[in-house]
Amino acid sequence: MQIRHLLASAAALALMTGLALPASAQQAPDAVAADTDQMQEVIVTSSRRSASEIELPTREIQAIMPGVNAVKAINMLPGVIFQNADPWGNNEQNSSLYIHGFNAQQLGYTLDGVPLGDQSYGNYNGLSPQRAIISENIGRISLASGAGDLGTASTSNLGGTLAVFSDDPKADAGAQVEQVFGSYDTFRTFARIDTGDLGGGNSGYVSFVRQDSRAWDFNGQQGGYQVNGKFVHAGDKGTLKAFFDWSDKVEPNEDATSIAANQAYQPYTRPFLYPDLAKALTYVDAKGNTPAALGANYSNYFSAAQRTDYLGYVSYDYQFSDDLVWHNQVYYHHDDGRGIVALPISGAASVFKVYYPTQDLKTVLGNTGYGVRTTEYTIDREGVRSNATYTLGDHQIEGGVWWEHNETTTARRWYQLSLTNPLTPYDVPDNALFTQVESKITNDVIQPYLQDQWQVLPTVKLQAGFKASLQFADGKMPVQPLSGSYSGTTVNLPEGQIDTKEGFLPQVGALWDITGNDQLFFNIQKNLRQYITYGLGGASPWSLGNQAAFDLFKKTGNPETSWTYEAGWRGDHPVDLGFITGIGGQINYYHVDFSNRQLLISPNATLTSFVGGVGILQNVGSVTTDGVDVAATVHLGDHFSVYDALSYNHSQYDQNYVSGASTVQTAGKLIPGDPEWMNRFIVSTNYGAFGAKVSGEYYGKRYATYTNDLWVPSYWQFNLEASYDLGAIAPGVKSSSIALNVTNLMDKQAASTITVGSASGTYAIYPLAPRQFFVTLKAGF
Repeated sequence: MQIRHLLASAAALALMTGLALPASAQQAPDAVAADTDQMQEVIVTSSRRSASEIELPTREIQAIMPGVNAVKAINMLPGVIFQNADPWGNNEQNSSLYIHGFNAQQLGYTLDGVPLGDQSYGNYNGLSPQRAIISENIGRISLASGAGDLGTASTSNLGGTLAVFSDDPKADAGAQVEQVFGSYDTFRTFARIDTGDLGGGNSGYVSFVRQDSRAWDFNGQQGGYQVNGKFVHAGDKGTLKAFFDWSDKVEPNEDATSIAANQAYQPYTRPFLYPDLAKALTYVDAKGNTPAALGANYSNYFSAAQRTDYLGYVSYDYQFSDDLVWHNQVYYHHDDGRGIVALPISGAASVFKVYYPTQDLKTVLGNTGYGVRTTEYTIDREGVRSNATYTLGDHQIEGGVWWEHNETTTARRWYQLSLTNPLTPYDVPDNALFTQVESKITNDVIQPYLQDQWQVLPTVKLQAGFKASLQFADGKMPVQPLSGSYSGTTVNLPEGQIDTKEGFLPQVGALWDITGNDQLFFNIQKNLRQYITYGLGGASPWSLGNQAAFDLFKKTGNPETSWTYEAGWRGDHPVDLGFITGIGGQINYYHVDFSNRQLLISPNATLTSFVGGVGILQNVGSVTTDGVDVAATVHLGDHFSVYDALSYNHSQYDQNYVSGASTVQTAGKLIPGDPEWMNRFIVSTNYGAFGAKVSGEYYGKRYATYTNDLWVPSYWQFNLEASYDLGAIAPGVKSSSIALNVTNLMDKQAASTITVGSASGTYAIYPLAPRQFFVTLKAGF
């Protein structure tokens, strides 16, 4: 399809359906209209950058769902597809995110500038936004969907950046309490106390949340506890901020359903057997074998993600003069967590037989027919961010550096599921039967940058700059797997250091305020994704099957890179067209050249003897992406508005690749998991104290294999939000409200996350959560 035809079609659709682009940011992102009858913007576009950047204010985040994950909240923005089998979006094991063809691990994430890593389920360099901050304490979310700021603290932001900003303490002393009741025994309590102005520019808050709900497809509890605290000291010249987060959560996981031509049993869900141990004992035979008719879709006893995090930072901004500001931030993050699964003996018989070749496995594992496997993580990382902004005439020059030191340990251990004292998904097991493998990787990252914003004319700005990215990673294997226990070909997992240095990643762009309400922009930027520093799986050099494969990649591999080109318009116009009183938003076209894509493949005949037949990590070619995002808000008087976001993304592989003796036919195929077409709409109404929204999400056909031979069909999903402001209903109560949220309003059954398959005709899917109801009571004191 020609781009000009696509733009014309999108514009025509906008006019026919009342689409509206998010209004331009002439107001503060979290400004709230004084008149409750005045419709507020659903989202706000940033006018400061020459790239597409859209901001979601806190009122819209919490309206989607009280306590919603920040990543799920951006799902209403153009170009984004986030899928999860949990209505809050909290379950990290079955999350998937695509933005403009890039997946979650190819994007950047920050909280108040602190890096949150690449969001891998196997923790190694960060934590999820919902573990970093309580949802109600988010002030705003900013999505740079094509290219993030040069100063973004991330080694993975090939396709853009999700920046989360915490709320500052309130000016007045007070307290907030929020209670959510809902489907599947949901009971979520949030409380916050603000000190107000303590004098001398000092203020702060502390908040707490407890979430508890039953998993919707089995009898397991999910949730946990979280505490945030923030302190601000605003001086004459400098501002000091300190933030703390403690999170202790357990999220029972979903098991994906395997889809294949030879898989006769293909259920919508694969619920766990927990807590019915009696049923679990009869589910397997005397040797721990599952029913043959179920194939790969058998049930485990339980599975869960256990995560405990401590995150904190102190920042200080000092204004030397009207022209010079210096910003500094130091941070620390510690994670102690594990993924835990109780699986039938037959699910890991090859491992058990290596360690207990002559013993009765059922007896060794506790006489239940199940064993417990953990993948245990620890992360200790500290870092510094420092930058200065200097205004020199028509130039605003900014430069800075980010440094982080990270030590991460990952271990695979096995435990009994004892008949007399069985573990639960919420227990932290001890006294392991054996440690199958353990890795320890230390990593230092340094990223300096320099940029200039030049006000060429009163209405024209040029932005240009560059950054460098340097990573120094060293991996050790304190515990090597026994031969045959880790994979059929692994002998010893590799050790060694890889240093990657990219000294010049440029960016250039321009902003033109063509009117007081309209702005044109363009941006060109190169980004790089550093190697994954994880030792037990995935596309990481330290997860390869032996030292030779590691050494080969170290010698021949290259980091993934991307060139992103963007151009667009954003605007905000009050109009007088009868019942249409305002329209505004953004339309942007983007083109991406993604190079050096990495993939785990089988070695060819030439390499087999050299690497011993183990899988290798290799750059397998490039991806070309073209797309258009159109989003807008149309105001229909003071009481109604319509928001719509239409997205088109065409991301295709440019080459075939060779895996073993086979050529995988991927040239010209679309990337799996990310649909070409998506649409979102929100119809809002607001009458005095009452407000309501109906939202819809459309996802086009998504391919489920690299060769596009299998796919999941398109679908619509709808949600409902309604609230009523009760005001000061009692002495001492300053404000109160009641809200209703209904997720998956039509109770649609569909595939949420896809676990992409190869060319073998097999893939896996996670289910879409069923319709659920939630009632929220809020009060301010």
